[in-house]
Amino acid sequence: MITGDAMARPLLDELDARRDDYDISTLFAVSSSAVLFSATCKDALLDYFPNLVITDAIGSSESGANGVAMVSKGAAMQGGPTVNPAADAVVLDDDLRRIGPGTGQIGRLARFGNVPIGYHKDPEKTAATFVTGPDGVRYVIPGDFAQIEADGSITLLGRGSVSINTGGEKVFPEEVENTLKAHPAVFDATVVGVPDERWGERVVAVVQARPGVDIDLEDVQAHCRKHIAGYKLPRQLVIVDAIVRSPAGKPDYRWAKTTAVEALA
Repeated sequence: MITGDAMARPLLDELDARRDDYDISTLFAVSSSAVLFSATCKDALLDYFPNLVITDAIGSSESGANGVAMVSKGAAMQGGPTVNPAADAVVLDDDLRRIGPGTGQIGRLARFGNVPIGYHKDPEKTAATFVTGPDGVRYVIPGDFAQIEADGSITLLGRGSVSINTGGEKVFPEEVENTLKAHPAVFDATVVGVPDERWGERVVAVVQARPGVDIDLEDVQAHCRKHIAGYKLPRQLVIVDAIVRSPAGKPDYRWAKTTAVEALA
């Protein structure tokens, strides 16, 4: 079990540097959840272990598991993974109605059935997260945005609380981070929105570069433009010695935003 790139990337770097020092013959399965597991790291693991079984799961403490996917090399990512949903996982619109497959509409990932009663001694947060829809069904909605593909699979797009509104368009940091991490000079990255007089917010990449490697904005933008829409491109770079994450490996977006704002002031 790993927490995405936060664990996969240093493990891969260690293998690149000292492959012959380890017996890796018994590794046959890797499962990731909780944070972004980029396509770059998945493909690199499959280069080392062609027969490795990799699964990417989505879920939350409130909802439990919402879906899982078997990973194949070269699989595209729109942000988070595209998974086979749990039987009671759905995507709801703003009116708490279920979104059908293949509409392209973005909604909020939810789950019904065996869900918790609520948060301990926090009625306000409970009321916001555990809701009853117009169909009379009680749902838990932790805050992740997603969409249902035509085949019924669910694509996780990102956390609504950290999405960036730039010029009226919503940008999910995970999609930009996934693209950035495919750049050979980038070791780690966190993407945030900083205030912008014209656009409301502008996309800024806080980047930890690989040791001894130079990185510049134009090169990063040219790389990203091959994979994501122009309005999602980082408009500025902030280079840091290390990306701050929680002990579980989750990105600290509050730290990243404060760092970006202070660096660009």
